Amino acid sequence: MTAAIPGGPLSVGPGTDPRQAVPGVTAPPKRRNTELAMLAFAVVITLAAQTIVDITVTGSPSPEIATFGVWFSGIWLGAHLVVRRWAPYADPLLLPCIALLTGLGLSMIHRLDIAANALGEATTTREDAPTQLLWATIGLVLFIAVLLVVRDHRALSRLAYTIGLVGMVLLAIPALLPASMSEVNGAKIWIRVAGFSIQPGEFAKICLVVFFAAYLNDKRDVLALASRRVLGLEIPRARDLGPVLLAWGLSILVLVFERDLGSSLLLFGIFVVMLYVATERASWLLIGVMLFAAGSSVAYQLFGHVRVRVDTWLDPFAYRDTGGYQIVQSLFGLGTGGLFGAGLGGGRPDQVPVAKSDFIAAAIGEELGLFGLVAIVVVYLVLVERGLRTSLVVRDAFGKLLAAGLAFGVAWQVFVVLGGVTGLLPLTGLTTPFVAYGGSSLVANFALVALLVRISDAARRPATPPAPQPPKLGEALTEVVKR
Repeated sequence: MTAAIPGGPLSVGPGTDPRQAVPGVTAPPKRRNTELAMLAFAVVITLAAQTIVDITVTGSPSPEIATFGVWFSGIWLGAHLVVRRWAPYADPLLLPCIALLTGLGLSMIHRLDIAANALGEATTTREDAPTQLLWATIGLVLFIAVLLVVRDHRALSRLAYTIGLVGMVLLAIPALLPASMSEVNGAKIWIRVAGFSIQPGEFAKICLVVFFAAYLNDKRDVLALASRRVLGLEIPRARDLGPVLLAWGLSILVLVFERDLGSSLLLFGIFVVMLYVATERASWLLIGVMLFAAGSSVAYQLFGHVRVRVDTWLDPFAYRDTGGYQIVQSLFGLGTGGLFGAGLGGGRPDQVPVAKSDFIAAAIGEELGLFGLVAIVVVYLVLVERGLRTSLVVRDAFGKLLAAGLAFGVAWQVFVVLGGVTGLLPLTGLTTPFVAYGGSSLVANFALVALLVRISDAARRPATPPAPQPPKLGEALTEVVKR
């Protein structure tokens, strides 16, 4: 499959152009005003949450609330204007969803900053909310850059193998660095140089999804072949198991050398689901689950850090003074919040270690209750649903796989994080997208949504009318001229 890039008349095959004209069908509305109204709603909710936190904890609004409001409104207005100009037919709910999630995350981080200062930790704990706002600004700059550079998502398919190599390199760098430059809390997933740190795996995730989409699009006919039926499932040929075994091996290498259970689980899960989407063979899901179970069993027996996490998950209260302290405090916080929560500023979410990043969902559950946490999950569901809808609507196969992989990546990460916070799954170290504190995750997820915006714009954009062709010589009208 080849791709069309700006300025290059490359074909993508018959019937796969996302802008192919459909006779008798009018162009869909752009819905940019709807997007602007929803963005304004997200900004209002964020400012209201910030004000409630300040009044509840300190008795009066913070003097910085006006500056924050102008800054926060300005960055989203800028992003909206860029989408209005360069992706006018994009889905109108993608940008408001991430604006609301980012704003609520900033409000909770601000609330945890106040709690840390109230405990007399101001000399050792910096204000993280302004830093997170700066990372959000950088993320939106990258969001805009992706929209301006990637004018046609199909162009990525031509560079897929190069992008995949970049993703592999980004994933491998922390494992090759000494622990002093890459290890935090036992996981070697960072690059730390001169006080600056970045988590390259967050960007590697996007690169590998692009590679998976292009590879599976090229090989889906071969991978869809079945050799026999077993218990109603069409089992693929043994020779076609190579890709899933390679993805499984990659996830095991990440688990072994970087001790990063979260990224390992995330990458393998995304690949298996994209493989199912490409081939429509449920047997691939079964094979993926079996390989995951086998790998998990072996990892539990061989690697101490995996065994500790699983044992802590099975009985956190038995390890409440050591490795289980986080999850025990998280469960107490969620139980304290109940259905309606203690109210913004009314709980003690600071009692959970690393509440700003790994356990921010527990902090939200304590202060907003089950209803508030479910409301945030619904926002994630809307974001994922719009991504999957884009996957269904876009006409080219590469775009379908790419949109499905990106959307499922967000859904899978949220499920794994919330499962860890509530004790449903072992802790993985992943962060809640857009909400949790962390620059690498926030910036990378903005780039992810930018790709979804670009694909949704291509899916809904009307076709350009074909240029009129001159009549063939045999069909030209003739006329006898008398001289």
